[in-house]
Amino acid sequence: MKRYHFLPLLMAWAFFTACERAEIQPTDLCMPAMSEAHAKADLYQGVIDEYTRKGLPGIAVLIRDEDGEWSGASGMADIHRGVPFQVCHVSKVASVTKLFVGVLVMKLVEDGTFALDDPIRKWLSDKTLKRIANADQVSIRQLLNHTSGIYDLIDDNAFYLAILNHPGRKWKPDELLEYVRGDDAVFPPGTDVEYSNTNFLLTAMIIEAATGQSHATLLRQRILDPLSLSDTYYHWHEGLPGLVAQGYFDLYNNGNLLEMSNFNTGSGNGYGGLYSTIYDMRTFIEALLRDKTLLSPASLEEMLTITSEDLVSGEAYGVTIRKDFLDRSADEFGLGHRGRDLAYSADLFYFPTRDMTISYLVNYGTDAKSELREVFLRFREAMVDAMMKK
Repeated sequence: MKRYHFLPLLMAWAFFTACERAEIQPTDLCMPAMSEAHAKADLYQGVIDEYTRKGLPGIAVLIRDEDGEWSGASGMADIHRGVPFQVCHVSKVASVTKLFVGVLVMKLVEDGTFALDDPIRKWLSDKTLKRIANADQVSIRQLLNHTSGIYDLIDDNAFYLAILNHPGRKWKPDELLEYVRGDDAVFPPGTDVEYSNTNFLLTAMIIEAATGQSHATLLRQRILDPLSLSDTYYHWHEGLPGLVAQGYFDLYNNGNLLEMSNFNTGSGNGYGGLYSTIYDMRTFIEALLRDKTLLSPASLEEMLTITSEDLVSGEAYGVTIRKDFLDRSADEFGLGHRGRDLAYSADLFYFPTRDMTISYLVNYGTDAKSELREVFLRFREAMVDAMMKK
């Protein structure tokens, strides 16, 4: 997701008056399997320990490099109960969900269900698209590569006020679209690139209109089950286990972490909502980009068609997929997706020129400004620095 625009006083009011049933219960202990010996184990563990000392509540990381696979964790999964974060804990992957949904789209394209260049008005009614700027002009492809110019629903303060008043609400697609209607487009379709969660909300709606099935059911049938991702769950369509780490945010930027695990920013509508482990994430990204067993070569080539590269932000977009770490040396870019939500963060990338994979989960929200957001960004670079170190 993009950065949130918070209303701190309203957030505080809602935090103490919310009465919805909590979906995420106190976190259970889990017993991780022993990690195999790895030449850089001390280096990798040292990085994550450093950044939990600097304030990030909990971190779990998996790296596969030329020396094999390493996994490790540090910090706390549940601060209140004193439960340490372990590699077996489940955490919210936020916008990494989009990569899973994008693969589902490409599978449906392979089946002939629809085409990437279909206009979205072919599948969604005039009533659904009413007063959504650009919606009468854009294609499915433009949704997936963020060239639609459609306003991002999470930029609307009224949406956040609704979340604050009803943190556990299970949002329906049409309810979310109300926060986009009447807003100006960001740019004419196809003339620029800007990330928008609305793009994937509409994509999930197209999947359901074209197939007559829930996109959550298809995600389970076409991707999660075939890959045996038994520790991956799509909230709110599926229940969550007791191993979900609590999520935190330093709302007042004063070092006091508030537990905000159950604030739902629209999960389950295509742009977020998956919870997973570092192992399941690795299985998915390597099936897609290393083993290349998830999609046909033609579909994968479509996904990897990059619109433009931004060396300032260090990233670019293909069809769903992100090309990231562009500010590093030319052979150190990663393909995958970032995940940023209100109380959780995640990264999942495969580095094709180095044949390396990294997946990690952090139970702290890094979309909004806070000192710990900057700590997280430094952690992100330090982790890749360590991975690339000879």
